[in-house]
Amino acid sequence: MCVGLSAKVVSVKDGSAVIDASGARRTVSAELLEDLEPGEYVMVHAGVAIARITGEPEAESREIMEKLDEKPAENH
Repeated sequence: MCVGLSAKVVSVKDGSAVIDASGARRTVSAELLEDLEPGEYVMVHAGVAIARITGEPEAESREIMEKLDEKPAENH
């Protein structure tokens, strides 16, 4: 099972972003997301901002997590 969290972007510089996740701040890689701006929300997994959260944060976070947990279909 993959675990990720949603967080607000505080600042962006040189391919890294400082995020705030429920009051805890840390620096993560932002290289996967172009033109990331402070104030946006992102999904973070393993120290990497992997997706923007553009809608209702809770619902969109849940949707992204479900996609991360999907297993590829087995070939029969």
